[in-house]
Amino acid sequence: MYTVKVKLNKRSYNIIIGNNIMGLLGKYLKRLSIGNYAYVITNSSVKNKYGRILDKGLKDYGFQVKFRLTPDTEKSKSIEMSATLIKDIAHFDKKKRIFIIAFGGGVIGDLAGFVASIYKRGVNYIQIPTTLLAQVDSSIGGKTAVDLTVGKNLVGAFYQPRLVFSDINFLKTLDLRQTKSGIAEVIKYALINDSSLFNYLGKHYKDILSKKGPNLEFIVRRCSLIKAKIVSQDEREEKGIRTILNFGHTIGHAIEAAGDFKRYTHGEAVAVGMLVASDISMSLGLINSKTLQSIEKIIKSFGLPTKIKKSYLVDIIEAHFYDKKFIGPKNRFVLIEDIGKTKILENIPLRIVKEALIKRAVT
Repeated sequence: MYTVKVKLNKRSYNIIIGNNIMGLLGKYLKRLSIGNYAYVITNSSVKNKYGRILDKGLKDYGFQVKFRLTPDTEKSKSIEMSATLIKDIAHFDKKKRIFIIAFGGGVIGDLAGFVASIYKRGVNYIQIPTTLLAQVDSSIGGKTAVDLTVGKNLVGAFYQPRLVFSDINFLKTLDLRQTKSGIAEVIKYALINDSSLFNYLGKHYKDILSKKGPNLEFIVRRCSLIKAKIVSQDEREEKGIRTILNFGHTIGHAIEAAGDFKRYTHGEAVAVGMLVASDISMSLGLINSKTLQSIEKIIKSFGLPTKIKKSYLVDIIEAHFYDKKFIGPKNRFVLIEDIGKTKILENIPLRIVKEALIKRAVT
């Protein structure tokens, strides 16, 4: 087991990483003294696979548990679903001291965290991520949000969990597409901060795709360390440090929205988004063709897409204008100068953005 600390003074918390560790969850929660009634937000797939493990692990330590199921889709991240959950929590909460558990992937984590942030102006919650993407990225850092029809994550808050509990054992039953989706975020961390991780991915991609425990534990721990350090330095993205975590996401989120959140997974969209950002970086003279080729090679080696359907281009361009990193009419992109080194630039000509998108489009 490994413990990674997110250092935020009174809002500090631990990320616990290990294999088959759910039996220890109750012990960690008892130390937090956050209440005895757990309201677990999850979906039917996760509950059917792991609900009994969580239920037993909590009840063995005297916790009462209520599961609340949401549809297993990005569409669950909505204001309407948030309102439905809040009403249900309010009924459950009568004469109780509750806390919320986000038990699932990125969608569940974002939704549950958002609900926790606004119910009674904030109640305690913990993250139990069950996907690779959630364990390496979305469960850490306190970004909570729901979507609007025009764009992703447009309504949200910074609200930190009290604990992140990452059990690698959950990843062994993850389907290949979701595994690849999580790997896209791992590649992002390598590109923005860790060239040695980039080299590791190049050497061990077959073992990672085969979901070998030691390799999965290594990348979850490495990415957790990177994100914890960045978040600790810039919790609310006010210093420009945390902004680098959005590498590939400006276009990635637009690709998701253009596909109605059905065509591409988050990781698939981010993979193409990283390549678009890299293409823009080369157009601006920040990297050379050799670096671009090495980025494309690693993305291909994990079976992630490098192209998007041409028919989506107009919608992608329109959706990218709603990106939260825009400052008024000025766009803002996280670009790359080298493996492990980024540069943030504003007001990039739309012509260059369109050229990069066209390069990544297929009929």
